Amino acid sequence: MAVETVLIEYLGDQVFSALMNQAQFAIDFKNQFQALKTQLDLVKAFLADTNNLKMKKETLKTSLIKLRDLVYEADDILTDCVLRYDYQKDGSCSKYTPDEFFFRCRMGRQLMDLNSRMGKMGSDLSAYLTPQHLLSLGDNTYRPKVFTSQDFEPSEVIGLEEDIEKLKRWTFSASGVLQRIGIVGMGGLGKTTIAQKFFEDRAVAGCFDKKIWVSVSQDFSDERIIKSILVQLGENPSPVSDLGQMLHVINQSLQGQSCLIVMDDVWSFNQELWGKLCSAIQKTEKRSCVMITTRNEDVATHMGVESSRIHHPKVLDEKDSWSLFCNFAFQETKGKCSNSQFEKVGKEIVGKCGGLPLAIKTIAAFLATEVHNLGKWKDILDHFHELTTRKQNSSVKTSLQLSYDALPTHLKQFLLCFSIYPEDSVIQAEQLVHWWVGEGFIQRTEHSKTAEDLGYEYLTDLVRRCLVEVVERRGYDGRVYSCKMHDLVRDLTTMFAEDEMLCSFEAGKQKLSPDSRWLGLTSEMSTVTLKHCSKLRALLLMASSQGQFPFSKNQMVSLDSLRVLDLSRIRLDSTSMEKLLSWIFSLQRLAYLNLSGAVGLKEMPSSIRKLRNLHLLILAECSDLTKLHPSISYLKNLIVLDCGSCGLQYLPQGIGNLSQLQELSGFRVVRQATPQSCHLLELKQLVQLRVLRMNLSDESEITESEGELLSKLVKLRVLAINTEDCKDRTILEMLDRLHPPPYLKELYLRRYRHKSLPKWINPTKLSVLQYLCLEKGDLKSINPSAHSEEEISAFSWNCLEGLCLKFLPFLDEDWTDLQKTMQSIRYVEVSNCFNLKNFPCPVDKPGIWRKVED
Repeated sequence: MAVETVLIEYLGDQVFSALMNQAQFAIDFKNQFQALKTQLDLVKAFLADTNNLKMKKETLKTSLIKLRDLVYEADDILTDCVLRYDYQKDGSCSKYTPDEFFFRCRMGRQLMDLNSRMGKMGSDLSAYLTPQHLLSLGDNTYRPKVFTSQDFEPSEVIGLEEDIEKLKRWTFSASGVLQRIGIVGMGGLGKTTIAQKFFEDRAVAGCFDKKIWVSVSQDFSDERIIKSILVQLGENPSPVSDLGQMLHVINQSLQGQSCLIVMDDVWSFNQELWGKLCSAIQKTEKRSCVMITTRNEDVATHMGVESSRIHHPKVLDEKDSWSLFCNFAFQETKGKCSNSQFEKVGKEIVGKCGGLPLAIKTIAAFLATEVHNLGKWKDILDHFHELTTRKQNSSVKTSLQLSYDALPTHLKQFLLCFSIYPEDSVIQAEQLVHWWVGEGFIQRTEHSKTAEDLGYEYLTDLVRRCLVEVVERRGYDGRVYSCKMHDLVRDLTTMFAEDEMLCSFEAGKQKLSPDSRWLGLTSEMSTVTLKHCSKLRALLLMASSQGQFPFSKNQMVSLDSLRVLDLSRIRLDSTSMEKLLSWIFSLQRLAYLNLSGAVGLKEMPSSIRKLRNLHLLILAECSDLTKLHPSISYLKNLIVLDCGSCGLQYLPQGIGNLSQLQELSGFRVVRQATPQSCHLLELKQLVQLRVLRMNLSDESEITESEGELLSKLVKLRVLAINTEDCKDRTILEMLDRLHPPPYLKELYLRRYRHKSLPKWINPTKLSVLQYLCLEKGDLKSINPSAHSEEEISAFSWNCLEGLCLKFLPFLDEDWTDLQKTMQSIRYVEVSNCFNLKNFPCPVDKPGIWRKVED
């Protein structure tokens, strides 16, 4: 009941807020909403009796299923009432029409019926559960720990150094054009970690012109594997559909190139295709290597790996097991355990893990949250023993089970969301966070943080607990960009997601079910049965199937409860796109819509106004999109509007009416004479704005009155300006007119064709700036001229921690001088800055410098 518990809390808060604010719909149905709030609080109290709930879950299964349906039904009713109230406020409908009369009658009956069934549910639960005293929201809110790049990052390589060196010796001493190497062992042994460290090793990288990593998994297809290789070779696989043609393109791309290919987590393979791929590699006549990780030695052998080149990683010995455990359990003390009592219990727990790295780091990462609670450690030791003996679970499964059981309810629901992604998927963090916000999983409790901010922090917490693996993260503050999940952890999430009746699975793959709440749509699924999935709340088109969506409006008419719809990268002709939009606009409860990169999307018509509940609208990289109708101004609940890299010439008038907007991307600064466009001055109404990404071109204009606009946006924390290679000095001088936001923390300036920075980019105007990114420009200097110690002190960036300098070929600076004015700097990323002097890393290619902490 992880998801439902959070939803109950959310609904209770919404009802309470409506009653306190005297919303008209709450007044109309005051008694019923008060009764609903009471029932929700009671059910929440019953569900807090976790001990009895766990023991009697099977007995209560039918009641819990009914409760789940009631909670979602209550959410639908409340959403409909809020939307109706919004229509009344802006005059779109009158309170005195027959339609309004029938609506109120219907809502009254539904609320009375719902409260009656909720009361019956309370009686059923009272026979088995004891209502628990619940602390106030302020006292009971879970707060994740924020990650920064200064934090201690535990090493996963302990005990694996010899494995990596052995593989390097095999690679460097190899003769012949193509060498095959296998890593074979059970799940959780560290095969992928060894392969990753080998793949990232500098000496290994120096031996190959190309490096390719392919995650195969059980759920693989020949086409997906070959397309993955093509993409990593810099080729576009879209125009090529035949596998033979794809192999030919691979052969051409590798001509005269040495190549390292890692095939990770192979369960089975197509012998014919594998032979052709190896043949294509061998034709390059340069030394190449294929590495295969698998649990089955026969797979490696049949793929041509000689027995003498199959490596079997061993379990960690006692010393290395304890070192790995300490690295994750005692992160606050940088991997050192100074308490003998914790050491004694910890070593007993480690002994139960059998030397398996995944089991050790997962249980250690969980115990890191209880590092001052010896009693909790002893309880875990007892439970570990019970689960591994009575239920005959492996140490890895036991470790994962205990970690999951101990998660706060908020984190459980977030973890279960990973279940819809196919095995070994690389998942974009932004998509996850937007999903969580759209479905109402994240409730903002601090005025300084948005729901999105909290979402990224929750994701980081799952990473800290070793339940999610980072694929890419931002360097200076550690924000996760993309992630993935170990297949054993995914097995756990699919089991619990199915148990909670959120999804259905068959052989590890999601299948359509009438009771499903979430669906990760793949090309293998038939959309015909979607019309029977009326309970769906989240529908996301999986990355492996993007572009392949056989849309038929008749198949999807019943998805009225949908809150989350992500069809990014979909490809449709104009007629099909019009039909899709018509269907989307009928989803009045929709809160998150992502059509980023959609091919065939040319216009967002006036019907967009029907999506009054929309909180997030993502239209980034829709290159065909040329018109966004002004009726978007009716979407008063929008907090994120992303039109970055679209074909739009301007945003329409009325954007300033979106008073809740926190993030705006793709805003184009246009001339005052441009009709029907949103001008810079209109943004002064967006007092909640935290992130603004804006573009200037030769057609832009910033008037004197608009110069001070940004300084009025006191909540703005991130500002990105792209001048699109504009060389008109008049436009560049306009930038000097800007007065920056007073509390700006991140600033991005791209494609700026001027020798010096705009005048306001200095430590005096940006006194709390933490991160500065300058990319693709003609800048010659970024530091004000200073000679004396007093001048250097006056122009010091006291808060600047991160700096990014990329593709600035004319930048003529001395790193030694820059450091003097950036005393707090701890992360610098540099690329193609050929005239930057005394930088400790190469400046002609990507390099990263990190300050060594004491």
